[in-house]
Amino acid sequence: MADQGWDTGEIAYLADIQHPFEYKSEAQVNKTETENLFYNFLSSYRDSDDTFYYRDLLRRQYNSGNYFVTVNLEHLSKVNEILANNIIENPTEYLPLFENAINRAVDEMTRPRPPTAPFKPLQLTISSDQNPIPIRELDAQHISKLVKVPGIVINVSSVKAKATIIFLACKNCGNTKRISLKSGFSGINFPRRCDREPIGGEEDRCPLDPYEIVGDKCTLVDQQVLKLQESPEMVPTGELPRHVLLSVDRFLTNTVMAGSRVTTVGIFDIYQNSTFKSKSDLTTRTPYIRVVGFMHDKEEDGRGHLNYSSEDETLFIALSKLPDIYERIARSISPTILGSVDIKKALACLLFGGSRKRLPDGLKLRGDINVLLLGDPGTAKSQLLKYVEKMAPVAVYTSGKGSSAAGLTASVIRDPASRDFHLEAGAMVLADGGVACIDEFDKMRESDRVAIHEAMEQQTISIAKAGITTILNSRTSVLAAANSTFGRWDDSPGPEQNIDFQATILSRFDCIFIVKDTYDEHSDSVILY
Repeated sequence: MADQGWDTGEIAYLADIQHPFEYKSEAQVNKTETENLFYNFLSSYRDSDDTFYYRDLLRRQYNSGNYFVTVNLEHLSKVNEILANNIIENPTEYLPLFENAINRAVDEMTRPRPPTAPFKPLQLTISSDQNPIPIRELDAQHISKLVKVPGIVINVSSVKAKATIIFLACKNCGNTKRISLKSGFSGINFPRRCDREPIGGEEDRCPLDPYEIVGDKCTLVDQQVLKLQESPEMVPTGELPRHVLLSVDRFLTNTVMAGSRVTTVGIFDIYQNSTFKSKSDLTTRTPYIRVVGFMHDKEEDGRGHLNYSSEDETLFIALSKLPDIYERIARSISPTILGSVDIKKALACLLFGGSRKRLPDGLKLRGDINVLLLGDPGTAKSQLLKYVEKMAPVAVYTSGKGSSAAGLTASVIRDPASRDFHLEAGAMVLADGGVACIDEFDKMRESDRVAIHEAMEQQTISIAKAGITTILNSRTSVLAAANSTFGRWDDSPGPEQNIDFQATILSRFDCIFIVKDTYDEHSDSVILY
């Protein structure tokens, strides 16, 4: 490694690496010294196996054609805590220096290169173990700081080209001007006058607004706009879920889809909305996040997951060896509700889920269990749904009367600014990897119930609207509660007269429980007292 400059005092510089970040001021930080600190961290950090972690990672990413590298802030904090804190407090200034150091290191490692293979700079992405901040707690004190925000991506735009360097040419004299733009939702203010000094007096001065963009000389990167919404379990009762716009660029585009649960690491920034409804809007700004990293909150199979300690795992193994573990788990589900033992056992199976299978011909069999509770009112069906929603790591609760087909699956809406169509995920997509609890299932319109047929069996939602054709994942268990046709269960006409559902929807439920409120003085007194 010595011949590559890692272990010597010499420092090689990579010239003119372009990036979409913005420098603030020359006086705020000694850029060369700070960049050298980042460079030293990359060259000297060792992991638990005593190997040079980032040396190997940089070489592996570049050689495989993945031109991005993810750095964990906790690794940097072990080496230089002040530098890691500076990234959190002033990311707009320090992240470009870190990215320059990465590209310097990669440039040294990949020399000599053939003339036909020019150097391709890497994008820096960040991961962090710091405590996340809910969307509703983001305020003015977080502006221009690095934040970590969890949520669900409910809206994904198409990828567009964003200019980071613009070349302008004067239409009158041909004078050129180079302007750098920062990433995110920043725009450009065109200079009104040409920079060329008039030679023959004021008569030789160029007219106002002489510049036009030279498109073939501009530097462009991919940009995508996402909408991140609070997870349903994080929304206080009676409150509406809040959301924030995300701006992603370069290799972070097309890495998430609608319904994905992610933890976003980015710079909390502001932009000026283009629509002004009053004079006060001129002084207000709309917040958004410039994303520098994504951390997915699901396993590869789509299931939501939690982190457990080694002590928890030891306890789980001990519990699994108990002969009555099934009954224990069933009794622990909503213990304030007396009886309903079989229903609670089915809910335990629903919460744990089964194993998805892939057949030799490529077909998939779902492992998620669907349960329908059908019967009399006042039998704690809704309470069981609420308990499952609270216990499941990923869960969405909705009521049948207030749910439409688009609200359950996905809707296509038009962005008022760009006039482009994009998808917005519904309840079944948001519950991907978890449980969708649908109360008052019988109050839904038949056309809306038909919309979830595919989601319950194939666990996908196919969309073909407004020129958008795609398939979204809805790998979720469905727990539904409904009343019988007559309000209360009536045994005299037969079961088929009490169930007002088509066979196509009933066949998609693995367990159907008829819940009756029988008149029994003893059981009623036990429940009462």
